[in-house]
Amino acid sequence: MHSSPSMSFRSSLSRNTALLRGFWHAGSAVTRLRHRRGACHSWGMARTWLSVTVELLGGRGEELWPWPGRIFAVGPSHTFMDLANAINDAFARWDRSHLSMFTLADGRVITDEETGAEMAASIGGPVIAPIDIDVVKVVRTLEPGAEFQFTFDLGDAWMHRCVVGEEKVDPLEVLGIRPDAPLPYWGWGSIPDQYGRRWASDDGEGRAPAKPGRPHPMLLHAWPAQVQVPRLDLPELREAIAAADVARFLEAVTGRDIDDTLQQVGAGIPMALEQTRQETEPVALSVINRLTWRGGDGDRLLAEDLLAGLRRVPLTGRVVPVDLDMLSMVLEGDPDLSTGGYLDLRTGQVYDEAATDPMMVGEESAIDVEKEPDRWLRFHRTGAGNGWRDMAAFAGRQHDEALRERLERAIEGKGAFFRFRDIVHGENLSEQWYAFSTDRQMGRARQFLADNGIRVG
Repeated sequence: MHSSPSMSFRSSLSRNTALLRGFWHAGSAVTRLRHRRGACHSWGMARTWLSVTVELLGGRGEELWPWPGRIFAVGPSHTFMDLANAINDAFARWDRSHLSMFTLADGRVITDEETGAEMAASIGGPVIAPIDIDVVKVVRTLEPGAEFQFTFDLGDAWMHRCVVGEEKVDPLEVLGIRPDAPLPYWGWGSIPDQYGRRWASDDGEGRAPAKPGRPHPMLLHAWPAQVQVPRLDLPELREAIAAADVARFLEAVTGRDIDDTLQQVGAGIPMALEQTRQETEPVALSVINRLTWRGGDGDRLLAEDLLAGLRRVPLTGRVVPVDLDMLSMVLEGDPDLSTGGYLDLRTGQVYDEAATDPMMVGEESAIDVEKEPDRWLRFHRTGAGNGWRDMAAFAGRQHDEALRERLERAIEGKGAFFRFRDIVHGENLSEQWYAFSTDRQMGRARQFLADNGIRVG
């Protein structure tokens, strides 16, 4: 088959989605399909389905050339009515209020019971005993190599030449599934409208309407028109996650712009999967694809963890229930106020280094990291470099050129954070900046933990 050498990102995601689902759902149809496929070959099951080539010769008094065709996989349980419906589907018959009839090479006719009775009582031609189209099975009636005829609409007489292939096929090989009805797996040619209409109001006499001057927006990938997608309500999201309220969580993310808050949205997916897997899986899939595409610090790690949740497999490494928001605040805080802190590997609690000083927090509240050294992970603050890069990235993504230039000038030299903050506040971008920067900080915190053999649980 021919395929385009290039593929859009959306097409790639769709393909990846289909492939990933086969790995994620141990009980899914795809997994069962592969299992059955392996079992068939392991036991040496013979191919039992017919391969039937159907070519449309013509209709409405006109002969077609070249003949358009389709090749169908037809199973042992399929009747001639099943095959007729499959042919009419494949050849785009939208008006099914007409009769279907098969004629075999020996002259036998297969049609519906009422039409067959009328034909049997006819006073002309040979005496025939029509076969009920709803009952007789294709595989039991035809042998490999057999040629037969299918006619749809006895008035317009859409005539089809049908030939059974010499070799039987395995539907799992040619289709990838075992369908409940005959299904085409190959085809060619242009299919005419069953009434010969070329446009909606074609009466056979009028001229075709003029072609529009410009292609339809769908052809230009410009449909639907861009609309302003509402931003995620972060407080609502966090409250839903804290309350383990799946319905509220899903409502908070559905129909919202989540691309700047993937780490924060991802934090609620394990909880949602645990409670309502079916409703949460599409959201998890979307977040995984978005994380993979974005590719920031910690994004690949979160995508892997969410994938593990979908596959119901344990996370790799030591799993600790860390509050990433808190860890990122201490990890990237002002180094003039503190040099770092400690992570309790047992509880996931994050402490500033001041928590170890009885003079600062009191004897009863101070933690003793030396008493159980294996329980604590010491970390040092990272400085202001990451924060500056966050500002530069936020400035660079602004569509308004004048605003972008103002922000880029603001982060040059001493006092960059204050100047940047003033512009962001004045342009009513504070919420966007907070969501953007918090997500990047959480991603870096996740990456820091992974570098120390810890996954967030």
